[in-house]
Amino acid sequence: MLFISMESYRTMAQLTLQVLNEQFSIHSLPVKSDIPAKVLASPIFFIGKTHDEISIVLPDSVKIDSEECDSNWRALEVIGPLGFTLTGIMANISTVLANAKISIFAISTFDTDYILIKQNTVKAAVKALKANDYHVLGY
Repeated sequence: MLFISMESYRTMAQLTLQVLNEQFSIHSLPVKSDIPAKVLASPIFFIGKTHDEISIVLPDSVKIDSEECDSNWRALEVIGPLGFTLTGIMANISTVLANAKISIFAISTFDTDYILIKQNTVKAAVKALKANDYHVLGY
């Protein structure tokens, strides 16, 4: 069972998320791959590298060669900046979406969080988030 303070709950309940207009693809590349120049030229992108792979999230309109690619993702941006002392933001949003049977791909940056969901689940995700006191813009 998850316990949070009333102060933390009030802060989270007032969070605003923005549905970004772009549709995204998630690419998997071999760990020793070079990052294609068109990735770095893209207006928005996310790169993650582990010992086993490189993951790149790009707008669907930017095409790169990759081992695997999963398209038709939309991004929910948690309007920030969010302080590092705030806790439970991703946990609570992902719980709301999990309870609505919506899979996510989570990304965090220095200032905020992004939750990627499949295009065909945007309406249900927005409904679930609004039912849980989140403000959702752009949809």
